[in-house]
Amino acid sequence: MEIQFLGTSAGQPSKSRNTQAIALKLLDERNEIWLFDCGEATQHQILNTTIKPRKITKIFITHMHGDHIFGLPGFLSSRSFQSSDEQTDLEIYGPVGIKNFVLTSLKLSGSKLGYRINFHEISTAGKIFEDDSFEVYTDLLDHTIFCLGYRVVQKNRAGELDAEALKAAGLPFGPLFGKIKKGQTVEYNNQIFDPKDFVGEDKQGKIVTILGDTRKTNSAVRLGWGADLLVHEATYEASESKMARNHGHSTSKQAADVAQEAGVKRLLLTHISARYVGPLVGQLVKEAQLVHENSFVVKDFYEEKID
Repeated sequence: MEIQFLGTSAGQPSKSRNTQAIALKLLDERNEIWLFDCGEATQHQILNTTIKPRKITKIFITHMHGDHIFGLPGFLSSRSFQSSDEQTDLEIYGPVGIKNFVLTSLKLSGSKLGYRINFHEISTAGKIFEDDSFEVYTDLLDHTIFCLGYRVVQKNRAGELDAEALKAAGLPFGPLFGKIKKGQTVEYNNQIFDPKDFVGEDKQGKIVTILGDTRKTNSAVRLGWGADLLVHEATYEASESKMARNHGHSTSKQAADVAQEAGVKRLLLTHISARYVGPLVGQLVKEAQLVHENSFVVKDFYEEKID
């Protein structure tokens, strides 16, 4: 599992930062990429990465402000132009209104897609997705308009099978290995093979929390509880806390407070105001690390493996 930031700016693009978009790469886990927000020119940012648009199977929108959705029509259209690749359906999750925005944009621009979009409009907190390997939860944040945060939970995975130990114990390689991997006891040649002797402990799944724009709020703490990674906006420095509150945003210190209260292992700060360039970015980092030591301000194209 890896995360890559395609845009890290607040409100509007700058020379060094594009508007918000985050790719959660689940290529090893499910051969998919999930996109969180899709600011203007996200498809241009993707051209500078190894991301294949057809691998993006789910898009999670936090709220309807332009710097988080203006890139959707272009990306969706370009994804359809990849006729040499298999056309795969797409799921879009987001606030009420996201379906109307997308369909109206496509209709007025005469855009036709070669795949189906399934919309999931969200109005309340709760679980919005579950399959055999992942769950996704959402909760309402505290912004100037309806805004969501997302908690991605990877389910625990079965431990690794010690194939060499099985062979040494006298079990020939074949279908019986699969049964033991699934936790079934096997009898072969008058010998009992117990899974607990040959399968390691379950591997703990990872938790990644990605928030939209928000003031410091308890729902952010709930979404981030015990997460391996929390992505939180940090539009302003601590001295601008009044401005942050007036505009529905957080300071880097407030983001770190959330991470500390939630017991988060790692905090990545994004949605940075254009006023913070060069050494000024270091001020945001310093303020956050005074509260939560494992904090970092990300740049466009920053990529991190979630171990």
